[in-house]
Amino acid sequence: MELTLEPVLAAKVEQWSTDTGRPVGELVEDAIAGYFNEIEGLRNMLDSRYDDIASGKVQLVDGAEACRLLKERAAARQRSIA
Repeated sequence: MELTLEPVLAAKVEQWSTDTGRPVGELVEDAIAGYFNEIEGLRNMLDSRYDDIASGKVQLVDGAEACRLLKERAAARQRSIA
């Protein structure tokens, strides 16, 4: 497989390779593998959350209510620090 990178990104990869002493191909392969592992974890978490909502295990909160709850929690945290 051949991979073409934008010049700025290619320069960063080359610098990273120089700084770490690791081959460019190894760095790029590790970065891509890490990206896909992160995306897979995110997708699994979202699927699980969707299943929780669809099954009724959790209830949705509308945006205005969520903001109100977050503001209350932040205010309570500020009071406990002071």
